[in-house]
Amino acid sequence: MTALAGILFDKDGTLFDFHATWSVWAEGLLGELAEGDAGFARRLGAAISFRFADATAGEKGGFLPASPVIAGTPEVIADALLPHLPGHGRAELVALMNARAALAPQMPAVPLRPLLAGLRGRGLRLGLATNDGEAPARAHLAAAGVTDLFDFVAGYDSGHGAKPEPGQLLAFARAFGLAPAAVLMVGDSAHDLVAGRRAGMRTLAVLTGLASAADLAPHADAVLPDIGAIPDWLAGQGA
Repeated sequence: MTALAGILFDKDGTLFDFHATWSVWAEGLLGELAEGDAGFARRLGAAISFRFADATAGEKGGFLPASPVIAGTPEVIADALLPHLPGHGRAELVALMNARAALAPQMPAVPLRPLLAGLRGRGLRLGLATNDGEAPARAHLAAAGVTDLFDFVAGYDSGHGAKPEPGQLLAFARAFGLAPAAVLMVGDSAHDLVAGRRAGMRTLAVLTGLASAADLAPHADAVLPDIGAIPDWLAGQGA
């Protein structure tokens, strides 16, 4: 087996807890678009498979597994909302979503700095490949204090395409002269793992997003509870 030389991470649901970040983002965005009309906000939420919490009905809020927000680009999310927003343009809506995304609170899935620093200490190149925009992604890494630990950051708008296509992943490998087989793609969705397989990389799934182990296992070399388990997994692989 080719020696591991780099690890690519997805962002949302992988580095950061998905629900803690994006439910807050969705509530703020939908409320703003609905201009305070709670019923309209709920209808907009349904368009992207997001459910507002309802204490009287005992319902927790959050995204359903089929939501385009989980793995889609901002354009995909905008296209789901626009039929309900005749007064808005696509570019305007995407810009609003990206601006709100840059300010979304981030809850790391595990303490990031010691984990990432330890992986760097093994001589590994680290990269980020997300279907979020590059600017929000960099803002999130900066807020978490880990920007300096990443050699590569790509969003859907960085010129390499979006997952599940492998363009971002192959750009990472090319940037550092790495064989794809020497790179590990880590993610919480099938989009992440399919992109990894298409790129010829090894794949690890984590369960800090909304997908189940049964959903992810067919596309992954292993399924871990979270990225904090990667060092032990690597040790078990003799890496």
